[in-house]
Amino acid sequence: MPTTIPSATTMPTKTLSSESGELARLRLMQLTSPALPVGGFTYSQGIEWAVEAGWIRDVGSLRDWLSGLIDDGLAGLELPLLVRLYRACEAGEPAQVGHWGRQLLASRETRELRQEELNRARALISLLRDLGIGRVTEWADELVHCQAAPFAVAAVEWRITLEDCLLGYAWSWLENQVAAAIKLVPLGQTDGQRVQLQLAESLPGACARALKIDDDAIGSSAPALAIASARHETQYTRLFRS
Repeated sequence: MPTTIPSATTMPTKTLSSESGELARLRLMQLTSPALPVGGFTYSQGIEWAVEAGWIRDVGSLRDWLSGLIDDGLAGLELPLLVRLYRACEAGEPAQVGHWGRQLLASRETRELRQEELNRARALISLLRDLGIGRVTEWADELVHCQAAPFAVAAVEWRITLEDCLLGYAWSWLENQVAAAIKLVPLGQTDGQRVQLQLAESLPGACARALKIDDDAIGSSAPALAIASARHETQYTRLFRS
């Protein structure tokens, strides 16, 4: 007798509830995807001028540049502030969200880096509102200062753990930076992947450091980035907005 084969729509499947770790990880992939329409691909954060000046010219110099920013920027400033933004969202404290968001914005040393924070925050707020996260509307005035603030709201809403939130944010930053360098140096796609593979090994340590930093110790020192960004504002030809 012929065997009846169930259709794809009738096969038993595992249901992913809103509380499942699997769904939270999928939401994190969506939040950190280069396809997220927040304009992340339009920013190089100083790499464009660093290439013009000869500071970044090959795989080794790119790796050194990004490694320094992971140590001095991500681990000491952005990720510790993201920890506080996440916890403030978790506790339902919009005033604290605004406080830490303003601190991150104030830590950006050039006009275009501050504008990047504001633009990407605005784009992410708009997207999350369209995706049904009502808190971004209720807290709109407190979320506008930096992209990390609405990122934290989405992570809490989608039950992404704090540790995964930090790692995803750091990975997204690294991926955007390498993508910009591939176009600007230029590098081959494989060279870019090598840099990403190597530097990804330092991200868990950066996230672990961020969880231990006291409030008074938050900050970064990246003078070369500040110079590159300031010079980029008047660079003759530009592909990127920062």
